[in-house]
Amino acid sequence: MRAGPWYTGPWYNGSHSREACASATAEAVGTRQGAGWGLPVFAVIIGSFMSILDSTIVNVAIPTLQSTFGASTDQVQWVVTIFLLALGIVVPVSGWLADRYGMTRVYIASLIIFTAGSALCGLSTSLTELIFFRLLQGVGGGLLAPITMAMVYRLVPRERIGTAMGIYGLTIAFGPALGPTLGGYLVQYVDWRLIFYINVPVGILGVVLATAVLPPFAGDSRKPFDVWGFVTSALGLGLLLYGLTEGQTWGWTSEASVLVLMGAAWMLALYVAIELTAPHPLLDLRIFRYRVFSLSSVLVVVTVVALYAGSFYVPLYMQEVQGYGAFATGLTLMPGALVMGATMPFSGRLYDAVGARVPAVIGMLVVGGATLLFLSMTAYTTNTTIALWMALRSLGLAMAMMPVMTAGLSVIPTAEIGRASAINNLIQRTAGSLGLAVLTSVYSTDYAQQAANLANHVTLTSPGLATLMQQTAAVVSRAVQPFVAKDSGLLVIAQAISDRAFTAAMHDVFGYAAISAVIGAGLAIFLREQRHGGGRGRPGVSVE
Repeated sequence: MRAGPWYTGPWYNGSHSREACASATAEAVGTRQGAGWGLPVFAVIIGSFMSILDSTIVNVAIPTLQSTFGASTDQVQWVVTIFLLALGIVVPVSGWLADRYGMTRVYIASLIIFTAGSALCGLSTSLTELIFFRLLQGVGGGLLAPITMAMVYRLVPRERIGTAMGIYGLTIAFGPALGPTLGGYLVQYVDWRLIFYINVPVGILGVVLATAVLPPFAGDSRKPFDVWGFVTSALGLGLLLYGLTEGQTWGWTSEASVLVLMGAAWMLALYVAIELTAPHPLLDLRIFRYRVFSLSSVLVVVTVVALYAGSFYVPLYMQEVQGYGAFATGLTLMPGALVMGATMPFSGRLYDAVGARVPAVIGMLVVGGATLLFLSMTAYTTNTTIALWMALRSLGLAMAMMPVMTAGLSVIPTAEIGRASAINNLIQRTAGSLGLAVLTSVYSTDYAQQAANLANHVTLTSPGLATLMQQTAAVVSRAVQPFVAKDSGLLVIAQAISDRAFTAAMHDVFGYAAISAVIGAGLAIFLREQRHGGGRGRPGVSVE
């Protein structure tokens, strides 16, 4: 985005020069920075927090949605993945919209769309309707996040940006961690529709507050829209997610899988070619010439995938295999939310003090080590143990996430922050949706293979059959309990096979997540630090 956008706010009457209006806007923003940036930052964080919270609040409701709409896990998964995909697809448009109409206007409009989509999700009468309205939610939410980050960088003095990003990081980390707890309570004790209705009053409050306190960041209506860049990026990301989600069902070597994934590859390659040659690209991919920003982007992918691996699969395992209710599952994840919420501001201050490399390396190693603990998780693992493991993972994620993101953006000139912010948020959203799709594919493939292997070794004369049935009867999921009461031994056996296959598949998912975190720690070593001239001497990162 432009460093000094053309102001078209209340005092612009058409006779002012572009330079004078830009100067007036810069002066207004600078005055607000000097007077205090806390309230404006809080105003923009509201919308971002709602969007990110909704990316995980639905996770604990998956079994309830299956029962309500009579759908399978793969079908209901689209309620989560379509939201994440929509977030990613619209992020590239955010920069153009902000340049043309101004960040404040786009932020308020996006918050209205997200709030309306939330209300419609709560009114859904079928799974198809719910998926469609989640798409609408994602459109609003996808615009909120990059606009929020760009506005934070424009509102906050550079010497305080580490602290401000630590506060903003609460929305990225605390939202996904808090979502299962809040969602679990609403699903189990009230109504699953409340997980969407709860956004409506908060959204209205956010619109009113943003209208009152945000400065009038203005736009430039003369910038053309990169139509082909948007079309190729949307088709490429959409086909890639669809292929990764359905590939296991179709078969990875099937004609459908090959055609869809090849189509995705061609669209994304065409998108890169268009963006590198277009005079006004939707996303300026030249931002990746800053090597630290490129490295930061890779590390963001690692942290986001690790975050969603825990927030999606742990609640599912606790409900499906261990038999916990939605609220009990959410409470188990609450310590992790509290740890992450407390650590995020500290990690921002730590970045201001020592730079990005030390907290990023330590944080990634903690994430990798804590994730390895889940390889020992069984149907008998207590919720207290799971809570401790999740809290340790959250500590590592909080230590690494904000320093990594801030390091990447700190090397970007002010005039290019908006473009870098859009790319950063695109990476976050697509990493969440595509990472979840890949992990789900790993889980589905391993689950089917493990279940088939176990079934082949279980017969009525198997020596361990009696023990297997006794063990399973104690932890069998609630969905099967009514049949167990009728002495349906075969269903107990089937449940035992399913639970053990589920556990084995979960171990593989967390194994891959742990390996990626350790690799991330090795890459974080290359976030080399240097002292910037002027200011407080806050450590930054070298691009050499």
